[in-house]
Amino acid sequence: MASHIVGYPRMGPKRELKFALESFWDGKSSAQDLEKVSADLRESIWKQMAGAGTKYIPSNTFSYYDQVLDTTAMLGAVPPRYGWTGGEIGFDVYFSMARGNASVPAMEMTKWFDTNYHFIVPELGPDVKFSYASHKAVNEYKEAKSHGVDTVPVLVGPVSYLLLSKPAKGVEKTFSLLSLLEKILPVYKEVISELKAAGASSIQFDEPTLVMDLDSHKLQAFTEAYAELESTLSGLNVVVETYFADVPAEAFKTLTSLKGVTGFGFDLVRGTKTLDLIKSEFPKDKYLFAGVVDGRNIWANDLAGSLSTLQELEGIVGKDKLVVSTSCSLLHTAVDLVNETKLDQEIKSWLAFAAQKIIEVNALANALAGKKDEAFFSDNAAAQASRKSSPRVNNEAVQKAAAAVKDSDHRRATNVSSRLDAQQKKLNLPILPTTTIGSFPQTVELRRVRREYKAKKISEDEYVTAIKEEIKKVVQLQEELDIDVLVHGEPERNDMVEYFGEQLSGFAFTVNGWVQSYGSRCVKPPIIYGDVSRPKPMTVFWSSTAQSMTARPMKGMLTGPVTILNWSFVRNDQPRFETTYQIALAIKDEVEDLEKAGINVIQIDEAALREGLPLRKSEQAFYLEWAVHSFRITNCGVQDTTQIHTHMCYSHFNDIIHSIIDMDADVITIENSRSDEKLLSVFREGVKYGAGIGPGVYDIHSPRIPSSEEIADRINKMLAVLEKNILWVNPDCGLKTRKYTEVKPALSNMVAAAKQLRTELASAK
Repeated sequence: MASHIVGYPRMGPKRELKFALESFWDGKSSAQDLEKVSADLRESIWKQMAGAGTKYIPSNTFSYYDQVLDTTAMLGAVPPRYGWTGGEIGFDVYFSMARGNASVPAMEMTKWFDTNYHFIVPELGPDVKFSYASHKAVNEYKEAKSHGVDTVPVLVGPVSYLLLSKPAKGVEKTFSLLSLLEKILPVYKEVISELKAAGASSIQFDEPTLVMDLDSHKLQAFTEAYAELESTLSGLNVVVETYFADVPAEAFKTLTSLKGVTGFGFDLVRGTKTLDLIKSEFPKDKYLFAGVVDGRNIWANDLAGSLSTLQELEGIVGKDKLVVSTSCSLLHTAVDLVNETKLDQEIKSWLAFAAQKIIEVNALANALAGKKDEAFFSDNAAAQASRKSSPRVNNEAVQKAAAAVKDSDHRRATNVSSRLDAQQKKLNLPILPTTTIGSFPQTVELRRVRREYKAKKISEDEYVTAIKEEIKKVVQLQEELDIDVLVHGEPERNDMVEYFGEQLSGFAFTVNGWVQSYGSRCVKPPIIYGDVSRPKPMTVFWSSTAQSMTARPMKGMLTGPVTILNWSFVRNDQPRFETTYQIALAIKDEVEDLEKAGINVIQIDEAALREGLPLRKSEQAFYLEWAVHSFRITNCGVQDTTQIHTHMCYSHFNDIIHSIIDMDADVITIENSRSDEKLLSVFREGVKYGAGIGPGVYDIHSPRIPSSEEIADRINKMLAVLEKNILWVNPDCGLKTRKYTEVKPALSNMVAAAKQLRTELASAK
């Protein structure tokens, strides 16, 4: 009975690749040093899978930045601005596309489906000359072979590659990217032929776009592409892998009748409805790669449940045609549980990281083949049972409170325009009020203080004194700059989700549970294992301390329930909305305590609201309904005079603008500068918005300092579509990652631009 892994994390158990990349980018190490670290990582991953008995071991899922960028390099689809003149693409061109260089900007980066991983978006047009320009897939196959491991080379499928691309600058937005299919297939044929010549017997194409709502001409492109590749693929085992959702019925028909393909992979964790399609119409002579081990979460598999699913599938496709697999690449999960020495033992028994998931897949394959490891299965059953019954997981009072919220609407009693009037009487803000998003630079000194406090090297008193000192500096700086609504700078916080999770019940934290977000950037999601509640106030002390230092309004800063959910590993034993309602009730307690402490402006960030949107249109309305409801729960109990802000990071908002309005916040600040002000087009097209809004006036992701003229020009563009009495002036995100030498002049120019426009608006009257 065969086993298969769709893909594996690249960063290494201790983030070895991250440190090697950053050292190389900083010029502290050579390309050879980077290649050596990477080769060692690849070898250990391949040998780990082989040692566990995996039959189909992937290669070419390792990447120096991103697998879609690797495909762009393979196809030689380098935008002209990088000055590439041909030949094998090296690190200089590759990393320039990913990160930009001194003279040209990077390519756009966006979220990989509904995950927190980002990919580099290909820029294509009718004039792109495709050529085979990176032999990485073949080189990695040969490298694995030299270590005695025969692998399955993995390629991003040709149709998904085009569907995930965008028209390059200057190309008509209506340009059909699929019209390039006949131009890229010759390169795919060259790669496949070289892999065959090198001895590959199997190949995997990842075509995850098949789970989306595709129209018939897009589905037709899959049929045409694989018909064209059929003769080149002959003699190979060819698997087409899908993941992250159910495959729609039409797409399932298209997929399972592709020419030259011998097996199909499905995500049976997120795509449970696909099981019905498999039962009714799976082709007789094909292999089924059954993704029963979750590649996106860190819970141990329910082996008994998976085994019965697999036995049922075996009855449909036959013993020799069933392959046990992961639901998607393990890229989205943490690397190895062995490195978690501080995690509570009971909670640890409920978890499986990537290394453990390889063992689970092989244990299931062996059990199907009649070689069941009884001890392994009974330990797993015991852990599953302990998780179900643990008092640490279940809190009846919290469950009751969360169940009760479903029946109410949780709206504030009055409408937003009358609330804004009441708030203005209390806050007395000028027109075009200025503020920032919340965080100020996290200096080396500040990080040292937090680290020493965590390690118990300094006392609580010393820590509190140091943080108060930092807040005082931030408050004084904002007063000097003459900002209208201040923030305390968040010096006490490590991360916007982790900080709150550490103070809520039901959360656990890892030391090495890192997951790649993009390039060398990793995140360490908290684990929500149980019912969530707030034992005591979390931010009230710091916010009221900051408010006592100034007569200006001080914003209380909170992370919203949907963002805490979407940026954590979430329990899988109840629907996601139930967990979100629990978090919302905890945040509601905090909001009301902030108000009692005299904080009149409270910001509840929902940076990740858009990110959790399901891939299938049929499921989106329900998600938006509970996500928006959760936000409203947090602040439905405050007085009209308390101003509720929210902030959203960059993503496509135009399709969910009505849900954003339905959140009923008093003021929303939104990223605007990086997305070419796409956001403003919504209002140009006649969407009516009566609440306060602050579309970011400059990009904080860049060290560039914008002039006051440039910022004034941005604000004028906004005034062309938005009423002056609802417009706020702010950067487009927090300032945590910037230096004070950049922050001071940029904010100074921002305030100057707002003041200049106030004068102009007053004289225009």
